[in-house]
Amino acid sequence: MATLTQQQSATAEQLVVTDGARKTFLAIIITGVVITALGILASVLGWGAAEHTEAAGHTAAAAHGAAHEGGPIWLKRLIISLWHSNLFFLGVSTVGTVFVAINYVAYAGWSVMVKRIAEALSAWVIPGGVIMLIVFLVGRHDIFHWTHEGIMEKGNANYDKIIAGKSGFLNLPFYVIRMVSYLVIWGAFSWKLRQLSLKEDQLGGTYWFHKSITASALFLVLYAVTSSMSAWDWVMSVDPHWFSTMFGWYVFASWWVSGIAAIALTAIFLKQAGYLRALTSSHLHDLGKLMFGFSIFWTYVWFAQFMLIWYANLPEEAVYFNQRLGGFDGRYTGMFYFNIAINFVFPFLGLMTRDAKRQMIIMKIVAIAILIGHWSDFYLMLMPGTLKGENGFLIEIGVAAIFLGAFLILFTRRLASASLVPVNHPFLDESIHHTT
Repeated sequence: MATLTQQQSATAEQLVVTDGARKTFLAIIITGVVITALGILASVLGWGAAEHTEAAGHTAAAAHGAAHEGGPIWLKRLIISLWHSNLFFLGVSTVGTVFVAINYVAYAGWSVMVKRIAEALSAWVIPGGVIMLIVFLVGRHDIFHWTHEGIMEKGNANYDKIIAGKSGFLNLPFYVIRMVSYLVIWGAFSWKLRQLSLKEDQLGGTYWFHKSITASALFLVLYAVTSSMSAWDWVMSVDPHWFSTMFGWYVFASWWVSGIAAIALTAIFLKQAGYLRALTSSHLHDLGKLMFGFSIFWTYVWFAQFMLIWYANLPEEAVYFNQRLGGFDGRYTGMFYFNIAINFVFPFLGLMTRDAKRQMIIMKIVAIAILIGHWSDFYLMLMPGTLKGENGFLIEIGVAAIFLGAFLILFTRRLASASLVPVNHPFLDESIHHTT
């Protein structure tokens, strides 16, 4: 790629979202609605019901009771799918702010060229937070076993001694307070860093840069705590009898590498559309190294968690992996191995060489695979503990497509609302001339 002069490169670049792009996003949403409707119809008519064997039903009942208490299974699947996909997109969205904050406190210059992409990812934080709160308040009994009536009341038919022992943490008022706190912190700092960035564009100088560093440092401390706690609350408490001290890191690793993949994929699409003229293969190389490295980090956390539980073979710990490896008549076994292949083997082999990290087509394929893979990872975290042996894919994929279309609308709107290049960033020149 040819190197542009600073004067040419630093010119503000404004994204124009074409009518064709908007129609594509709407088409994704409509396709998602159609797939979801087909999934609901299939569930109502019982297509594929033969797969739900009597053995799977008995296994599910033994775990936590009937899979759908007092309501149709399609409705439960819809509620859990809303939670699943929104959780994934909310995490990826927040990672945009985390990426910006880390690069501020690290005084990193190379990432300035993709800074506005990371800022735009956070467009889903507030809508996603609102959706999460609504879905929890409306459908919490379908997602979280610990919210069922009487489960913490001694003498009640639903009483569960283990869950009752966690009532100090797993109770509705405290849970909602924590949820709102996480979302307010993430939303407030995403908004603050975005506003400081726009002020820097308008007024120049280093004042806004140093203000951003201060805000970023505070945000990262808070995020380190809230991201782990949100993983316990939103994912791990789906299996309230089970716990892992590594689970916060595991969920963060999944969100983080997905966010990096989203930034890289967007940068490639923009470059191919004629934007980000100063973006070079060196920037892609750095993004590729992050994707490669954190795919390995995710695998490290996954293996460390799995190996320790497998080796100890304690029933209260092993139940989590027993459900995913052979449980419910093996409904999740294939996805268990697919999860390792797409989230570790494929990125590891695909991005192993230096040249691969500098090729747009390879980076694009691997980034898409990572995003699909980690959406599947969250599927595997949530479905065995909620739907047991009555899971499916049509409703889940349809809901994911609806969220994807809506996310892209807000994401591109945020991208188009300011210059793609932060023209007054003090490290812009370093980013323009960045080489690896």
